[in-house]
Amino acid sequence: MENPYQPDAMLINKARSSSQYQDGDGMSYSEKEALKQLPEASSWPKFSGSGEYDHMELIDYIDGLFIDVPSIPDYWITARLNTAFKGHASIWYT
Repeated sequence: MENPYQPDAMLINKARSSSQYQDGDGMSYSEKEALKQLPEASSWPKFSGSGEYDHMELIDYIDGLFIDVPSIPDYWITARLNTAFKGHASIWYT
């Protein structure tokens, strides 16, 4: 099942500026630099959605990513959210 909040490749390509330098892989230099600054998704706080859970830790972490790496596109965050969700939250998200 497709995630309706994750844009397809056509929308992603439209969002890119035509003035940015792009390598053969289609990513601009500024996108590559932003991707290098983005922490591995496996290091993100986990959220299960059951029992006494702390969703604010994950929300604050993601908000911090936008502050630390301001050039990061939203779809890079949403594409990695599935690694932060566990248990009930993972079932809900998918």
